Amino acid sequence: MAEDLHIGRGSKEEQYLSLIPQIKGLLSGEPDLVANLANIAAALKEQFDFFWVGFYLVKEEELVLGPFQGPVACTRIRRGRGVCGTSWSQGNTIIVPDVEKFPGHIACSSISKSEIVVPIFKNNEVWGVLDVDSDQYNSFDETDTQFLQEIVALIP
Repeated sequence: MAEDLHIGRGSKEEQYLSLIPQIKGLLSGEPDLVANLANIAAALKEQFDFFWVGFYLVKEEELVLGPFQGPVACTRIRRGRGVCGTSWSQGNTIIVPDVEKFPGHIACSSISKSEIVVPIFKNNEVWGVLDVDSDQYNSFDETDTQFLQEIVALIP
């Protein structure tokens, strides 16, 4: 597939429905994990203009920063700490409407206002998380949960 992304318009759902086949095309035939994560982060950032989109990968007892789009980020996060570490330890998607109200939130940037973190599974184990931050409050909902879970399930 060409590396040009067609930016969909319309409702959030319509935008995801336009983006997912394009992500499938980017991943098709590419075995390299870093390349695939980088393209997913770039596609989500470009489509939705999120403040920050990236991946943290489980390495021993920490999440370690992987490919991302946006300003510099925290490099390592302990299990159970912050939104990412909590999502990892619980194995659940977490939506945070206001990051300042999340107990133990790790403020990598004061600009971030809301967040969604989606765990990524392989063989029933969390091996990473997709972290998406917005500079607006209440940016994420069940539509994001549904489609971001679908997107991370595409990762080979």
